[in-house]
Amino acid sequence: MAPPGKRHRAPSTKIQVIKGRLLKFQAKYLTTDFAKRLVLDPSLLWVSAILLLVGELFVNVLVIQRVPYTEIDWIAYMQEVEGVVNGTWDYSKLKGDTGPLVYPAGFVYIFTILYYITNYGRNIRFAQYIFCGFYLVTVALVFRIYSKSRKIPPYMLIFICCTSYRVHSIYVLRLFNDPVAMMFLYLSVNLFMDGYWTLGSTFFSLAVSIKMNILLFAPALLLAYIASQGFYGTIKQLSICAGIQLLLGAPFLLTNPVAYMVGSFNLGRVFLFEWTVNWRFLSEELFVHPGFHISLLLLHVGLLAIFAKPWFRYMKSFAKLQPTGVGIVSQLLLLPLFTANLIGVAFSRSLHYQFYVWYFHTLPYLLWSTPYSIWLRLCILGLIEMSWNTFPSTNVSSAMLHVCHLLIIYGIFSKRNPPKDLDININKDK
Repeated sequence: MAPPGKRHRAPSTKIQVIKGRLLKFQAKYLTTDFAKRLVLDPSLLWVSAILLLVGELFVNVLVIQRVPYTEIDWIAYMQEVEGVVNGTWDYSKLKGDTGPLVYPAGFVYIFTILYYITNYGRNIRFAQYIFCGFYLVTVALVFRIYSKSRKIPPYMLIFICCTSYRVHSIYVLRLFNDPVAMMFLYLSVNLFMDGYWTLGSTFFSLAVSIKMNILLFAPALLLAYIASQGFYGTIKQLSICAGIQLLLGAPFLLTNPVAYMVGSFNLGRVFLFEWTVNWRFLSEELFVHPGFHISLLLLHVGLLAIFAKPWFRYMKSFAKLQPTGVGIVSQLLLLPLFTANLIGVAFSRSLHYQFYVWYFHTLPYLLWSTPYSIWLRLCILGLIEMSWNTFPSTNVSSAMLHVCHLLIIYGIFSKRNPPKDLDININKDK
């Protein structure tokens, strides 16, 4: 007989246990507050990232199946690497329908692999699915950067995935080499964030070997090396980067070193005015004038010099705090890297439509590093998208693109000191 005042409690059944767990789940997750957090809380960005990655797979397959492929450079790429396949190592003799080969050796090796697995470049549909894979890997790497840094709200991932037809077409309808280079770049950034400097330098150099635009990140990366690796560590990382370039380029350098250097790293290349996205409002005479190119270079270098001091403070703080393992510290690394690239894009001699992927995925991060209101940030993002989707470019679209770039750069400069609330957030995350 049970003692007085105490009731005998019947053992819980499995159904009651399951019901209790469901009620707890409902109370914790099926609420308005949690729904708001999924949209606004950067710490829950990974949830949206997973859902959007699955959605992106279906969207890209649908685009490949339903939207006609447009030939621009793929055949020329295959013709260029076919020369190497046939035994030609002299860069001056490697050409395609669009002109001579103008990319470094890494491009040759990557697209030679694609040449063979796509039946000598003829199976374009299969190539499109390969580039769909490149797209998904790139987006996953970008989402990881955003998830760790906790800088932008989850709803911005929708803008990254759903608002740019141009970017999807660059990957799966045009098959340019720019997306391949950017995939390696974002992989290297993830490695730098995690403290794997040697491996990060390896993939950064591989990205440069595919297309030279990756060097736009280099000024900020050099400061990161100096701040985190010291003098000898910096020499080591630079040696890794240079050594990979020499190793990949060795067959071409041994055959005709001048042709390889001039062809793959041609800083004096003049672009065609008819394809420019950013300088349409100029006359063609001014666009091709050497003085204009020199002026852009001076402005580029001058702006990098202005940002160098605050960037170095960011990098020193990153080197100090990175061992804590708190992802939010990566903000101190990412902003200089992404801003250096934006400055390079803003003062480029010419931007062609495929160059949009050079900085598209970094735009939300850059805009959320400005003091502007959310609506102004979204407006700038929309105007940039509109500029890149105006074909052919117009005086208005080109000018609008420059205004947006300068607004972002000015906004970042106005907040150039490391965020004061970073230590608070770090302590909160520990």
